[in-house]
Amino acid sequence: MRVVLKSNNPVILSYAADVLNQAGIESVLFDTHSSIMDGSMAMVPRRLMVLDEDLARADALLREAVPEAMPE
Repeated sequence: MRVVLKSNNPVILSYAADVLNQAGIESVLFDTHSSIMDGSMAMVPRRLMVLDEDLARADALLREAVPEAMPE
């Protein structure tokens, strides 16, 4: 699995996961519990993961849907 998006914003992460789901791309959110343990501060961003073969398509979809959250 590969990281397609890192964020501490639960709204962006939920929306991004929904965008991917609607496109038929399965995603998994990593580091949820780690982020909660640090008080949901910016110390441990949550990672939205996709399968290696879905990475390019997922990246393109999220760059269109949430460009402000995507790395340069």
